[in-house]
Amino acid sequence: MFKPFIRITAAIALASAFAVPALAQDKPLKIGVTAGPHAQIFEVVKKVAEKDGLKIQVVEFNDYVQPNAALAAGDLDANSYQHQPYLDAANKDRGYKLVTIAQTVTFPIGIYSKKIKSLSELKEGARVAIPNDPTNGGRVLLLLQDKGLIKLKADAGLKATPLDITDNPKKLKIIELDAAQLPRALDEVDAAAVNTNYAIPAGLQPNRDAIALESAKSPYANVLVVRAQDKDKPQFAKLVKAYHSEEVKQFIATQFKGSVITAW
Repeated sequence: MFKPFIRITAAIALASAFAVPALAQDKPLKIGVTAGPHAQIFEVVKKVAEKDGLKIQVVEFNDYVQPNAALAAGDLDANSYQHQPYLDAANKDRGYKLVTIAQTVTFPIGIYSKKIKSLSELKEGARVAIPNDPTNGGRVLLLLQDKGLIKLKADAGLKATPLDITDNPKKLKIIELDAAQLPRALDEVDAAAVNTNYAIPAGLQPNRDAIALESAKSPYANVLVVRAQDKDKPQFAKLVKAYHSEEVKQFIATQFKGSVITAW
């Protein structure tokens, strides 16, 4: 008398087993971004991807460290907030196995000030704040060198630090701070280099407000990143297609007016 019940139960179990993969496919991709332009852009990417059947959940972070840690730990499926030199340094320093699947946008870094209108107005001993992570700090030092304010060791490269300064005629005091704190530091220092993704939310427009701006021709294009073992999954091909769509390109051009530049 119990055989029909057993058969029904087995059938339900079998049906459930086949249903699990379908449910798993319905889960949205979790994409880590930093607040500001990256988050704004990905809201548009999300809408474009939905037309192709790809669901996205945007997860915002307020620093540069956690998005890679979360991706490596499996809490995210991808992230979009960093340039290639930063990713290379994170992989080397922390042992991550994260890879780039596409370039996204370039944010020329700018130097801002509430006290002066030009870098030439910096006085002896002026306080200049820069990001404290190796790659972004290095790019600012290269910018200061390009503007003739300092000289660096010939082999310093993209990872230059204040220790690589060989000539500092104005005896500038280089202050290293977390990148997210730099807009607030403008009240306390003579000048501060601010990443564009933090400058724009703080009301700073690079093309309007920066007293010095990095060239758009730089090695700092931002990238879309996944775990190495996931790079060939078809959903990420859809993700890249959505990001590189004409809708996203037009949004970036209209919204940021040259402060953010597409890298594809």
